[in-house]
Amino acid sequence: MASSITPSFQTSNLRSVFLGRRNGHFVSSFPPATRIGFSRKTVECKESRIGKQPIQVPNNVTIALEGQDLKVKGPLGELAINYPREVKLEREESGFLRVRKAVETRRANQMHGLFRTLTDNMVVGVSKGFEKKLQLVGVGYRATLEGKDLVLNLGFSHPVRMAIPDGLNVKVEDNTRITVSGYDKSAIGQFSASIRKWRPPEPYKGKGVKYADEIVRRKEGKAGKKK
Repeated sequence: MASSITPSFQTSNLRSVFLGRRNGHFVSSFPPATRIGFSRKTVECKESRIGKQPIQVPNNVTIALEGQDLKVKGPLGELAINYPREVKLEREESGFLRVRKAVETRRANQMHGLFRTLTDNMVVGVSKGFEKKLQLVGVGYRATLEGKDLVLNLGFSHPVRMAIPDGLNVKVEDNTRITVSGYDKSAIGQFSASIRKWRPPEPYKGKGVKYADEIVRRKEGKAGKKK
């Protein structure tokens, strides 16, 4: 007598992720999931070597600090700056200025040294001033002053005329040496760069407008064909 056997394993639909049920447990076609761990690394922000240096304020310089705004006034002029929230300025009883970090972040560490340098440039600028010297190298290259304009002859079909910004002084010596001075170091550097931009020094003969302390890397020209 044949007896009917009911299998305990039943196949499921092909669209299902389960293969079936065995002894009351589902059988899956996927391997058991593994747990993946992630480790967090804490970024340590070191204090800037430049930012932690104090700033000495001369007797002829007046400091006005209101919140994040600083105004510096001296015999040569007046400058102002606004500090970001990452840094703060403190004045000690000894008269020194210190730029400190307000928060411990990587951006605050970057702003720390930057704004300490900017503050020091302001104090030195209004008390002593800065200057930048340029030199014209080339036959026929010369510079002259006409009123409040600097006129450059740099080999073009027409002379280059540049208006001197307010707060800057320009002096020309021997028609080839230019000195830009003032109390704003950023403005001095920007105007000097705009002068040099008209004719940067070329590397073969060194002709052009260069800074007085600039070293131009020279290249050797192509040699002629040997006969």
